[in-house]
Amino acid sequence: MSSSSLHRLPGLHRPLVVAAAAMAVTAVAAAAGLVLDDRLLSGVPIWSKPFKFGVSFAAYCLSFAWMLSLLPHRGRAGRRAAYGAGTVVALACVVEMVLIAGQAVRGERSHFNYETPFDTAVYNAMGATAAVLWFATLAIAVLLFRARLADRATAWTIRLGTVLALIGAAFGFVMAQPAPGQRRGVSDTVGAHSVGVQDGGAGMALTGWSTTGGDLRIPHFVGMHALQVLPLLLLVLVALAPRFRRLGDARVRLRLMLVASGAYAAVLALVSVQAVRGQPLLGPDAATLGAAAAVVVLTAAGVLASLRTAPAPTASPTTAKDRESAR
Repeated sequence: MSSSSLHRLPGLHRPLVVAAAAMAVTAVAAAAGLVLDDRLLSGVPIWSKPFKFGVSFAAYCLSFAWMLSLLPHRGRAGRRAAYGAGTVVALACVVEMVLIAGQAVRGERSHFNYETPFDTAVYNAMGATAAVLWFATLAIAVLLFRARLADRATAWTIRLGTVLALIGAAFGFVMAQPAPGQRRGVSDTVGAHSVGVQDGGAGMALTGWSTTGGDLRIPHFVGMHALQVLPLLLLVLVALAPRFRRLGDARVRLRLMLVASGAYAAVLALVSVQAVRGQPLLGPDAATLGAAAAVVVLTAAGVLASLRTAPAPTASPTTAKDRESAR
């Protein structure tokens, strides 16, 4: 990430910015609902899901609005492809949010709900919208991989962040599959967040993630928010560059971000395996702890190796003059 990347902010994708603003307003309204409405749904405040999705979608849309502003669109086809993919992402987020909030207003579950024909239609519409959102994100990822950005650290940060987001988003489709004892066309509930335990049991504060079994929402969350975590880390490196000479080297920043992306991918894999095994996030066994320790050690080694890379030599005016004399 360079100063030129920040200067692209005025060119943010407008539909995505509008969608992000709408999501923020929804999150604020849902927060008010958490305070004013004491209704519970499956043991959770009824406005919890609209609040969490509003915050998540706002961050998602703003991230892509910034990323698309970095693309060097030299042709009309490229501009149309980028604008179209971003617009589809914005519309999909808005539709998904309307369906989730609408079910909350009705006092009904938005996810895995097949109790009535209307609930079934709403959930099926949500599934179709999620698929559209995933493929639109995939299209943006393709555009990011094909684009030539001047700053390689920025380029690879947003590319790898998008790939990790796609992996995280795919867990939404995994959660929609029938859990043990459920049958499509028969059960009122098809799909689950938890693994090894029933949904609606004891959960962590704020997130609601299961504390008694695995929870697929964890890799879903970790993967999707790579879009924010990795660029923010790069922004920190750029901010520290004036104080630390090695961070001023673009090659060092690139290597550090590749290490960070690899570490993030390892964490995503770790929490994914943990969830599938039916293990709570806060209840890791020896195998999980060992794998986590290995990730920490390898990440530290990668960071040290990246920082030990010598900055590119710069010839001083005196040195250049001496070389000319030597000739």
